[in-house]
Amino acid sequence: MVLRSEPTARQMRLAAELRRLRDAAGLTAREAAALLGVSAPQISQIETGLTGVSEKRLRRIAAHYACSDEAFVDALVAMATDRTRGWWEEYRTLLPTPFLDLAELEHHATFLREVQFLYVPGLLQTEDYARAVFAYRIPELPREELEARVRHRMQRKTIFEGPEPTPYEAVVHEAALRIMVSDRTASQVQLARLLEFSEGEHVTVRVIPFEVEGFAGAASAMTYAGGPVSELDTVVRDGPHGATFLHSQAQLAVFRTLFRKVEVASLPPERSRDFIHRLAKEL
Repeated sequence: MVLRSEPTARQMRLAAELRRLRDAAGLTAREAAALLGVSAPQISQIETGLTGVSEKRLRRIAAHYACSDEAFVDALVAMATDRTRGWWEEYRTLLPTPFLDLAELEHHATFLREVQFLYVPGLLQTEDYARAVFAYRIPELPREELEARVRHRMQRKTIFEGPEPTPYEAVVHEAALRIMVSDRTASQVQLARLLEFSEGEHVTVRVIPFEVEGFAGAASAMTYAGGPVSELDTVVRDGPHGATFLHSQAQLAVFRTLFRKVEVASLPPERSRDFIHRLAKEL
């Protein structure tokens, strides 16, 4: 079997879960290989995402590792057998891999929750707003890549389309709404678009005003993506060197709690819309 040169984040997540199951069973890679009738290097390749795994073998692995959670195993099988080649594949030679991984994660998410303090969430940005954000990057992006990043960001909105749009909740700080990443007109259009999104049944937008007291959660920016089962949820955090995908159960528990704390500090959806409307009139 040909080894993958660069496994996707989704493939790596499957690999990590299989490795976690083996560790929980108290088996070494050599012991697991003996039970399955394969070589130790094959187990290593599966657990590093370098090779895939069939449904039959995955279910054998789960049985040998004494994993009795049928819903979890079914979800792993779905990940292992998925052959989706989504719209993001057209960007594979144009953009860094994390852009594709994020789009694939959003495509498969059962729900999305986002917290932002300095920027309007990417899924809710207009073209002009996104272009201004990418244009500020240092070193400066070549024009072709900048425009590819803008197109990619706009195409991510496909999760809101179709008969079953992905439920999405965003908590945005007032600072992000006031910072003019471009000119005044672009900011006005962006706030108007934000209001349009907030009217959709599948989108909830909440605002944290500057005046809220006792709020020290400005380091909580994140995207929380729901998996088919809660054990397969994922948190994405942006850093100076790109996006980081987090999925240990301890990390997920922390960010679930953080989101609840941030949500409590925000205005209800109706009051948030009124707040955005007033702010737009001020510009």
